[in-house]
Amino acid sequence: MFPIRDHNPSGRTPYVTYVLIAINVVVFVSYWTSLQGNDLNQFLFLWGLVPARVLTGQGEIGLLTHMFLHGGWMHLAGNMLFLWIFGDNMEDAFGHVGFLVFYLICGLAAAVGQIVGDPSATQPMVGASGAIAGVLGGYLMLFPRARIDVLFIFVIFFRVFSIQAWIVLGVWFGFQLLNGFGAVQDGVAYLAHVGGFVAGAAITLILVMRRGGRGYWARTHGKPPHPEAVYPIKPTHIPRVPRR
Repeated sequence: MFPIRDHNPSGRTPYVTYVLIAINVVVFVSYWTSLQGNDLNQFLFLWGLVPARVLTGQGEIGLLTHMFLHGGWMHLAGNMLFLWIFGDNMEDAFGHVGFLVFYLICGLAAAVGQIVGDPSATQPMVGASGAIAGVLGGYLMLFPRARIDVLFIFVIFFRVFSIQAWIVLGVWFGFQLLNGFGAVQDGVAYLAHVGGFVAGAAITLILVMRRGGRGYWARTHGKPPHPEAVYPIKPTHIPRVPRR
């Protein structure tokens, strides 16, 4: 299942979200098209997050730079899609500068989560997904009942479903917890996602408390504070193949 959009329009132009997407794309293209083999591996090792190096006093710059690197086109595209969908509303809530600080803190929290979970790792962790996980955690705190359109693919069956955010993000976070603490070895930094998500939710909780805490949730009922966007979803027609 892939989230493709939400029904939560932003009240301001998300300049920081656009800039973050642009930086990620430009940085990725700059090294992915010019480096190959050992040169690419060495580049990612130097600028990615390597927990074992950080704990020995080396490679601290990777705490920041890892969140602007990606390991492939699909890795980049998936992360930027999530940032595009959820980043604008978080930037609207925090303001431009506040959102940038929020994003970077979540990325650092994701790095800490990965270091604590796998301190002896010598492979570089790269990707914006830890910081974006923080965006998801914050979104869940502010708009749990906002509707998310999710593309469901099963073999040749394609269908878009509109699901509330708490279900989509809750299931996503559940998988990160299950795989992270289950020590699944598939190259995905699940504990970084957990660290970023928890940090984003915690920081956003402070914002919610400033807006009235329970009173804020009672007023909004977990929905966006403005009319939701409407996207007509047409039913998917699968052609019937007669048996011969």
